[in-house]
Amino acid sequence: MRNTHSCPKCANTDVVRIPGNVGAYGSGNNITVSAFSSVLVTRYLRASCGFSEEWVDDNTGLEKLRAKYSG
Repeated sequence: MRNTHSCPKCANTDVVRIPGNVGAYGSGNNITVSAFSSVLVTRYLRASCGFSEEWVDDNTGLEKLRAKYSG
């Protein structure tokens, strides 16, 4: 949905983008990298059928995750 702007399940183009955030005590839509660093995860939601996808939208975040979680 991020790239096509349409739902792969129902083909509707009414997609809602929900930006990632970091709340108190690490809550929110994010992936913790260290005690003081998180990578935001953006949700793309088809509000009618309920299908959703999650994406890390920035390359810096992808590099942080690769560095921490790659063997």
